[in-house]
Amino acid sequence: MSEINCRAGCGACCIAPSLSSPIPGMPDGKPAGIRCVHLTADNLCGIYGRDDRPAVCGALKASREMCGDSFGEAYEHLASLELATRPD
Repeated sequence: MSEINCRAGCGACCIAPSLSSPIPGMPDGKPAGIRCVHLTADNLCGIYGRDDRPAVCGALKASREMCGDSFGEAYEHLASLELATRPD
């Protein structure tokens, strides 16, 4: 995968996938398709760089394959991964 810079104002990775780990303000994690409470109005991470940001968020790296060319492409790709990895 080719790593790229995040597309400012996208936020698809903060909406489409579920997070099972606690997030400040979301102690039970985040369900798929729900905006993270820290996603700002302009779709930026409000806790970026903070120690309490979930490790999974810090480990996620933008890539051409994941992000596509638009929010819609990124959301569709991430939502399909969510469905493919959901336990039965």
